[in-house]
Amino acid sequence: MAGGSLLLLLDDISILMDDVSVMTKIAAKKTAGLVGDDLALNAEQVTGVKPNRELPVIWAVAKGSFVNKLILVPAALLISYFIPWLITPLLMIGGLYLSYEGAEKVIHKFWPKLLPHDEEQNARLQANADSNIDLVAFEKDKIKGAIRTDFILSAEIIVISLGAVTAAGGDILQKALVLSIVAIVVTVGIYGLVAGIVKIDDAGLHLIENSNEGNTKHKFGELMLSAAPKLMKFLSIAGTIAMFLVGGGIIVHGIGFLHHSVEDIAHLTGVFEGLTNALLNGVIGFVIGTIVVAIFTIVNKMRGDDDDPKSAAH
Repeated sequence: MAGGSLLLLLDDISILMDDVSVMTKIAAKKTAGLVGDDLALNAEQVTGVKPNRELPVIWAVAKGSFVNKLILVPAALLISYFIPWLITPLLMIGGLYLSYEGAEKVIHKFWPKLLPHDEEQNARLQANADSNIDLVAFEKDKIKGAIRTDFILSAEIIVISLGAVTAAGGDILQKALVLSIVAIVVTVGIYGLVAGIVKIDDAGLHLIENSNEGNTKHKFGELMLSAAPKLMKFLSIAGTIAMFLVGGGIIVHGIGFLHHSVEDIAHLTGVFEGLTNALLNGVIGFVIGTIVVAIFTIVNKMRGDDDDPKSAAH
């Protein structure tokens, strides 16, 4: 009897883990845009930081990110259990935030005069150049700001993952396991990659300095040195595109008539239905994000405040 009970228990655990694995993959796909943006944003956080301070800054923000998720995962589980109707509004807010972030990046890139300049980046560069400034103390404020930004992005990752698991019919235990896995993998993955990315140029320089010109090691070092800024640029572009696709997709799915209209139009394109659906989601995300940026900009100008809405988080 005991042996049979143990086998049944192991079978139940095996089924549970299979379900959790499937749901985790679904959640990972849903949060791809946010993860890409989170990676690009955190890599950008150390732009302008002295090389010997890059890893300490990343480690400090990573620790703060873990604390954020220790708060967010239980909160998300409590919401799903006691007030599940709140998940959809939270997802919509997440979609709006993603679309806003993406639109703001595009406007900053192509029409910079329409939005405030990035004073934070300028201040960081000035601090590096001024030997009289206590850079560690200066960084503490920036780290706090980065952790607050991480809290927003982490909240959206957790909420979107929760929505994906809920849609898949997961129970409270499956939700807890999936959210915990997503939280750990995303945090370790993002900050591990950020640490690697910001040190690519240093590694390339090390190879160049410790090899003869023309040999394989020297050429590989030159490749790494030239690839680092291109990789950062690629991550930034990919993250922005993903924000429109994911943010727009969330908004479209949350508005009935819009969802049906997009599906009907995409269906007309036949084999390109999936691509058309994604493009329409991206366009809608960009349009709505631009509207949100315009609203915040107008409100801030009316208040006589030149800072963008995110500056309050810093």
